[in-house]
Amino acid sequence: MPSYEPDFRLDGYEAVNDHVADQFWGHIGIEQDSMTVLAEHHSDDAVHSFYVMHNRAVTWGIPGEPQLVALHLKRDPAARTFQFDHAELPLPSMAQSWLIARGCPEEKILLPDGMGTASADEVTRVLEKRLRSDGDHFALLTSYIHDSDPVETTVLLRALDGKAALPFRVLLEEVDTTAWTHTLREGGFQTFEAATQWWEAHWNGDKPQLPASSPATRTTAVPGLPARPAPPRGPSR
Repeated sequence: MPSYEPDFRLDGYEAVNDHVADQFWGHIGIEQDSMTVLAEHHSDDAVHSFYVMHNRAVTWGIPGEPQLVALHLKRDPAARTFQFDHAELPLPSMAQSWLIARGCPEEKILLPDGMGTASADEVTRVLEKRLRSDGDHFALLTSYIHDSDPVETTVLLRALDGKAALPFRVLLEEVDTTAWTHTLREGGFQTFEAATQWWEAHWNGDKPQLPASSPATRTTAVPGLPARPAPPRGPSR
């Protein structure tokens, strides 16, 4: 992955208050040297900046944790202060969706060619575009990234609409480290238990097929869900 350190364009700016300063340091600044910018966009008036970043420091912590950071900076040029919001997410399309929901134009936050792996097929490209553009109907419950060969990411989502026919969704991204491409697939489940069974079987090596899902998956990061035990994180280390 190319080295591209973030420039947050905060020279001459201070956090709007001490709490924001502490939060920015704790979530972003302390690991800034380990972050690689995958995509960024800055508004013409210098008020807003949007970043999709890979955080290498995550690999030193709990196995399987999300390695991508979506960051939205909002500046007050007159007062020379800033605020921020961020999310830690497992897939680029989810990070992009989070930023798009906060006002970033979709076409401005796409990953440039050569930054990360390329989509291997049309199914992947269509699903990623849908995830980017529909960022408010599914909550992220958990995810797991296996970042040694075979490189895989699994994501469990839950519908915020209680009437959804298939309220639980699993996303599976598989990376071909030889071709430097990836595929992304989606499966739908009627119950949390069914989704968990698939999750356990997958990480136990059975590799079951994902069941078909309807074409309306939207994702957002919502803390505190579900109100029941989370599924297994991934394989034992």
